[in-house]
Amino acid sequence: MGDPRIILKAGREKSLRHRHPWVFSGAIERVDGQPAMGDTVPVFAHDGGFLAHAGYCPQSQIRARVWSFDSSAVVDEAFLAGRVLASVKRRDGVRAGSTGARLVHGESDGLPGLVADRYGDVVVVQLLSAGAERWRELWARVLSEVEGVRHVYERSDVEVRALEGLPSRVGALVGGVPGPTLIVEDAISYEVDVAQGQKTGFYLDQRDNRALAGELAHGAQVLNAFCYTGGFTLAALKGGATHVVSVDTSADALEGGRRNLELNTFDAGRAEWIEADVFAQLRKFRDQGKQFDLIVLDPPKFAPTEKHVPNAARAYKDINLWAMKLLAPGGNLLTFSCSGAIGPEFFRKIVAGAAADSRVDLQVQRTLGASRDHAVSIHFPEGEYLKGLWLKAG
Repeated sequence: MGDPRIILKAGREKSLRHRHPWVFSGAIERVDGQPAMGDTVPVFAHDGGFLAHAGYCPQSQIRARVWSFDSSAVVDEAFLAGRVLASVKRRDGVRAGSTGARLVHGESDGLPGLVADRYGDVVVVQLLSAGAERWRELWARVLSEVEGVRHVYERSDVEVRALEGLPSRVGALVGGVPGPTLIVEDAISYEVDVAQGQKTGFYLDQRDNRALAGELAHGAQVLNAFCYTGGFTLAALKGGATHVVSVDTSADALEGGRRNLELNTFDAGRAEWIEADVFAQLRKFRDQGKQFDLIVLDPPKFAPTEKHVPNAARAYKDINLWAMKLLAPGGNLLTFSCSGAIGPEFFRKIVAGAAADSRVDLQVQRTLGASRDHAVSIHFPEGEYLKGLWLKAG
């Protein structure tokens, strides 16, 4: 059968020539040989021209993800270890003031399907592609060595793995199962549950936006909706909020928020924790005539895939409409979407629709995104999953 290789259909090589790292099944004319799940396979244009070396997945619509566009590259342990080292190096200076940071951001760091976050003495990895899965032991070894940590823990328990034909995997790769891990971000202490918490344990991508919330919170009545373990809550308290109401459906998340409050020196009397459905609670606040000077809307991923977009759009519009009705004159709204299937322009359109229906006059102060350790490759716009708006009421 010869060496495995992927041949694209005529005219389907444009995205790779523009250095986008995904090869979709519909672009492939044939696969020569019998590459196994996760193998590195060269990709060629219909005319025989070399395009890329890519990790192969026979079960995914994204049939291959590019490791390198260099025909002379040898994708082996040394090559991939070098990519990890370069990714970590790019975070020099970005990690100042925090003991938690993203070290590897998948395709944007030339390591498709690999996510690595550091929390104190623990690095948490997620392997989201067959190619990344193939090199599991390498990632653990290199990350433990370069970061000098005692634990590397895997949290590959996300739905996207099913699309790759991969089972859910959770467990220690280096060291044992870490207990609650403390990090410090901008002089605020947080407890992170890397084994059971959301994502890899904490929303590191919101670091810069938490700092912004702190700047806006001085003397403010604050509402933190979908609060999880209170990241925005503590940032607002540090910034001088007079009172912060934090709402989430998860009792465990709220208990984590209370523990985080205890780790710091903020007055517990300025914090109120409510276990409730946020959609219903926003309406309840409106019925009660409540108003807030600063509202943070950081909901979970409403649209994990394209098929969820219509329902997600309605949900985003609903929460934004009711939050806008709760804004005091001159108040600020920080609203976010982490749904990759909803792009920045569509999200802005949804929020604009909510503003029109709420009859609240709002100005966009700033477009928001993920913190700098989540930098996105110019060739891979899909990496810009977190988008947000800072809106100010007239």
